[in-house]
Amino acid sequence: MIAHLRIWADRLIGLSANLGALGLIVEVGVILVDVIGRSFGVPLYGSQDLISMSMVVLVFGAMALCDRQRGHIAVDLFEPRFPAALNRTIDILAALLGAIVFAFIAYAIIDSAKLSVMLNLSTNLLRLPKAWFQWGLAGFSIITALGMTLRAVEFCLPGGDSPSTKETAP
Repeated sequence: MIAHLRIWADRLIGLSANLGALGLIVEVGVILVDVIGRSFGVPLYGSQDLISMSMVVLVFGAMALCDRQRGHIAVDLFEPRFPAALNRTIDILAALLGAIVFAFIAYAIIDSAKLSVMLNLSTNLLRLPKAWFQWGLAGFSIITALGMTLRAVEFCLPGGDSPSTKETAP
């Protein structure tokens, strides 16, 4: 059961990361066109709108993959001094806390998106509806929260893949 959940979670995380990569490509393209245009005196109209919205996709699209690959900053100052069971417990609690944080981010952004729809909010120059990007950010946050929850569950299982419980070379 967990193996099937992990397969589907990895697919969702891969989709999220691919959308984040697309945001990066758009961002680089917009900046490139804008910089070249500025040198000729014709900057790209609306580049700030495009850059800020693609940054949302870039950062939150890659967040689930960063968690899956354990790319977040970790301070292991006390880890060698703690028993393996305590390290495993800390890993589980950290994953659950991260899931809760991203669930609250998603909840807050969903409320904000509803407000944006109600007030018909959009970007300054290009009039891109803000709600589209807010719904995307909420979706990326939900995927990250689900991934972190699954990681916590995997840590709880016998033989769970907790990095703190593995032997490391000095």
